[in-house]
Amino acid sequence: MPLSPLEHDRRYGELDQVIRAYTGQPADDTPDVPGEALTAYLRHTWHTRPWALAVAERQVREYAENPPGRLRLRLGEFYAIPDVGLPEGEIQDWLFILADHLRRSIESGEVPPPGSPTTHWEWHARFPELGQFLGGWFSQDMPDEFADHDEAVADYRTATDPHVVARLVGELHELLALDLDETGYALALGELGMEVDPPAPYTPSGWLTFVADRLVQPLAR
Repeated sequence: MPLSPLEHDRRYGELDQVIRAYTGQPADDTPDVPGEALTAYLRHTWHTRPWALAVAERQVREYAENPPGRLRLRLGEFYAIPDVGLPEGEIQDWLFILADHLRRSIESGEVPPPGSPTTHWEWHARFPELGQFLGGWFSQDMPDEFADHDEAVADYRTATDPHVVARLVGELHELLALDLDETGYALALGELGMEVDPPAPYTPSGWLTFVADRLVQPLAR
């Protein structure tokens, strides 16, 4: 039978986070240099959940040392590594490379410097509520569901717990504090799930600023 959610997280939860960091990214790590995906995972995790790095190193190494055998494959009691673009015969060696980089980072205290997200996974890990907001209310279906952008923002505001709205406002200000150019903000909106353009005459950063201000205004009674 498939793993229960508790058993999955206990045995593979952080391994899954490491592998998800490779969404849309090549598994191009070498023994000497971590690839962009692993660097993004290290950067975000060091600055948010540094304790999880040791868990990741253990789970990745244990999986590499004990890949699922025939019985576990038949029962479905294992974590299935998604396709990362490597031949099946190279996966085990690649996992050992990841585990070694994780251990080296922990033991040396070598931390990637803070910076803007560089991968799809890192954008969503750093701005989770903004990803929910843009992907849920500003997908390509938005024009069919709402009269305009303002109506979509108002719907989010009324349908969402105030504590979560406050978290979104914080993420909006954090994104704006990155001081990207407009191309960078357009990229951020796309990575975080927005599939429609900001309304005229706003630039991407201008619209984000407008939304942050709108969300802190008192609700109309």
